[in-house]
This record gives sequence, C-alpha cells and structure tokens, in this order.
Amino acid sequence: MSGWRGRTADAALVPAVGLVAVTGLVVQSRGIDTAAAWAALLAVLLSTGALYVRRRHPVPVGVVALAAIGAYGALLHRPGPIMLVFVVALYTVVDEGYLAVAIGLGLASVIAFAVADSYNRSPNTMNGATLLHAGWLVAVIVGVTRNRRAYLAEAQARAVVAEQRMEEEARRRATEERLRIARELHDVLGHHLSLINVQASAALHRPDPVRSEQALTAIKQTSKETLSELRATLGALRQAPAVVPAPGLNRLGDLIRTAARPELEIRTELAETRSLPPEVDLAVYRIVQEALTNVARHAGATTAVVRVRPDHDDVLVEVEDDGTGQPGSPGSGIRGMRERARALGGSLTTGAQPDGGFRVSARLPMRPDPAPVGEQT
Repeated sequence: MSGWRGRTADAALVPAVGLVAVTGLVVQSRGIDTAAAWAALLAVLLSTGALYVRRRHPVPVGVVALAAIGAYGALLHRPGPIMLVFVVALYTVVDEGYLAVAIGLGLASVIAFAVADSYNRSPNTMNGATLLHAGWLVAVIVGVTRNRRAYLAEAQARAVVAEQRMEEEARRRATEERLRIARELHDVLGHHLSLINVQASAALHRPDPVRSEQALTAIKQTSKETLSELRATLGALRQAPAVVPAPGLNRLGDLIRTAARPELEIRTELAETRSLPPEVDLAVYRIVQEALTNVARHAGATTAVVRVRPDHDDVLVEVEDDGTGQPGSPGSGIRGMRERARALGGSLTTGAQPDGGFRVSARLPMRPDPAPVGEQT
C-alpha cells in the first residue's frame, strides 16, 4: 500500500473507502432516517473526502479522521465502519514519518472507541472490542514503521550505490580524457619534433649549403605546422573554437610532403572513400602520421607506401616500408595508434614483413562503435 502515491491512487482509494463506510453505516443504522444518522453520514463523507489530500497534509487529515470517529460515536452511541477511514489516515501519518503524532492519534481513537462502545455494553462486561481495536492500531503502527524503516534503508543503500557508480563513472571519464589528451599531444608533438630532429641531424652531418638550406626550410615549415596543430589541439581541449580544422584525409598530402626526404620516397595509394565521420577521419590521419614518424626514426627505409581504401563498412589504413630497422618494443606511438583504433571499435596490427620492412595495418569502422571501457586502456 505504501507504493500507492499520487492523485490517481488517492482518487481510486477515496470512493472505495467511502463506499465501505457508507454501506456499513446504512447497515448498522438500518437505514438513514434520523437526524443523528444523517449527521453521522456527513461525518463519514467529510472524513473520506479528506483522504484525497492525505499525502500532502497527513497530520491534518489524521486529526479530521479522529474528530469524525468521535462525532460518529457520540451521534450513534457505537463505533462503526468509519474506523476504516481513520486507519487509512493513521497509516499515512506513520508512512510519512510522523510516528509520535500517529501514536497520539491512535491512543485518542482507542479512547473514543471505548467511549462509544460503552453505551451498548453492560458495566461488568469486558471491553473486548476496544482491546481488539487497540491491537489493530498497534499492528498498523508497528507494521508500517518497520516497512518505512526498511524502505528508507533500501533507499539509502541505493543512493550509496548510485553515488559510487557516479564516482566510478567520473573516474573512468577522467582517465579516458587523460588518455585522449596524451594521445593528441603525443601525435602532434612527437611527429613534428621527430621530423625536425631528422632534418637537423641531416644538416649537421652533411655540411652541404644546399642541403642545409633545404633542411632549415623543412624545419621552419614543420615547426610552423607544429604550432598551428598545437593551438588547434589546445583549443579543442579547452572546448574553444579551434584555430584550424582537425586534420583528416584532406591533409594527407601535406603530411606526406612534410615527412618525405631526399633519401626517403613516400608513395600513396588512396582509393576513393566516402566522407568519413570526423573522429574516424582524424584517426586515419593520426595513424598515418605516427607510422611515418616511426619510419623516419627507426626504419632506415628508402621507400614507404601509404594505402587508404574502403572495405565494405570499414576503411583500411596501411603503411609499409622497406627498412631494416625495428621499432623495438611497443612504445607510446604504437600503443596510441592501437588505442585510437579500439576506441572507435576497430583494430590495429603491426609487425615485420616476410621480405623485410615493417607494416602498420588498421581497420576502422566508417560508423564508429565505441569499444567497451575495459578495451580502451
């Protein structure tokens, strides 16, 4: 019954209780043909109607119900079915947490019941009906109190669990955000700084004015792009408008021209691909960027091939080189590429090729499907 809340439940309860109380009055009085019976009917109707607002005003409704049973007993000189109205009102008072008030109302109703019952009882007869009424009210108060305490304990437990879940979700989101920031900064800074390092090394080890000028020009262009991308990344992390759009397939050409060197030829095999979602487009760019960074730093290659092509509902990204160097144990770069792929519901594999060289292969869904939390770390 404690689950019956709201106007709909009260609207259904009021006529049900009223029907029982009025029917009991008619049967008890053998018809309503006296002024006292009519007055008792009015008490029944008023107290029953008050039940409609019992949830908003539990204590006043309890007082009205108590006054009604007192008036009913004084008018008809006997207790009657109006007690059902009082029991419902008393139940609500207890259920809303007014235990002390409920005990006071219960004691007062026992007295009113005993007074009304004494009119039709011989002096030496034990007032069993009053004792039964008192026991009934005690059962109501004790039972509802226990149910309320159990409900409050369960609600508190649920609140604690919900708070723990919210904290866990906040920690998970914070961890994912830190990983995302780390990936972005690694990809933006790692690639360009590696190219600057390679170009600077070439200029130092080959004191050729022409090559030195080319290396310095490349360093200038690379550093300019680094600053531009860094501003865009920081703007995105601050949720501010980016200085430049996030890179994607439309900037692969610039990326490859920047990564290429006289001793490293980079070919592209780009099949026509339908427009990709922004997060997939960015992942394709970052994976190619990191793969080319590894080629420049570790491979000692003379040729590298970048392939991007659709495959049903996926887009395949491959970067192969003919170098002899090995990237060693997987570091932040390979781990970052793999995290990017998994975060979109895709996959990434790396490894040496049978004929020499190294290969990076990623499969990304064109409609990203975020991986479970446990797979993103």
